[in-house]
This record gives sequence, C-alpha cells and structure tokens, in this order.
Amino acid sequence: MTSPPRVRRTKDAADGPVVLDELSKQIIEQLQADGRKPYAAIGKAIGLSEAAVRQRVQRLQETGVMQVVAVTDPLTLGFPRQAMIGVTSEGDLEMVADELAAIEEIDYVVLTAGSFDLIVEVVCEGDRHLLDILSKIRAIPGVRTTESFVYLKLRKQTYSWGTR
Repeated sequence: MTSPPRVRRTKDAADGPVVLDELSKQIIEQLQADGRKPYAAIGKAIGLSEAAVRQRVQRLQETGVMQVVAVTDPLTLGFPRQAMIGVTSEGDLEMVADELAAIEEIDYVVLTAGSFDLIVEVVCEGDRHLLDILSKIRAIPGVRTTESFVYLKLRKQTYSWGTR
C-alpha cells in the first residue's frame, strides 16, 4: 500500500490567489461538508453533470487548490501526545523549513512573523516520542531554540472555512 507524500508545499501567496468560479466554490463546499459525497450527488446539488464535477475536482486537485483526505482522531489511534512547537532560527529560514518538513512526525510547518520564525505541529506516541522529535528538530543546522505547547484537550478543529 502506497501512502501519500508527507511533504506538501502550498502555493506561495506571492503567486497570487487562484480565482474560482461559483461552481468550483460550491464543489469545494460540498466536499468540505462530506468528502465522500458522490460526484452525482454534488452535480445534482449544484446543477452540473457527474462528469463535469469529476473534471473540476481533478483540476482543483492538480492545481493544489484542494485535496480530499481522511482526517483521523489521533487519540483513538494511540497517539496521546500532540504539540505545537515554536522554532527560532538563524540563516536560511526556507532551508530550516524544508528540513523540518522532512521529519515524518511533523504534520504542519508554517513560517511566521512574531516570536517564532516557524511553527510546527506533531502527533506523538507519548512524551518520550515528543522528546525524540525535539532532539531531531534541535539538531537541524540553523535552529536556535524551540518552545513546546503541549495539547491538553482539543476543543475545536475544522476544515470547513469554505471559499469566501
């Protein structure tokens, strides 16, 4: 079984936003509500054929506008420790971000302005695992400091901000 690539780059804002027509926005909103919704049902809801929905979804995925994935609950799968880690660095920030993104346990890497240069999110098997990941992060050339924010309880997590 092949798994999807763990490292995914998002489109740079400097490239300008992707302009979506109303039908593509409606398709995205339908899939955000139910990622398993059949193309025929989406087409019926928005007035397109199943084939047209399929083509649009494929184009949205190929251009990096969206991806359809299964979101799991880490606690139910044996990953009781989650954390956000703030990273300060020196030198080439993009290189540090790429090195962080290459660490399998890191699910999220973002360059930021403020107290930290980067913020990463990890899902761990426990505190020992978190400590091992922190050691990997601190070993990256250019990383100066880390600060961990351990999750105690997740209150809200959504992926339905729509297309505005």
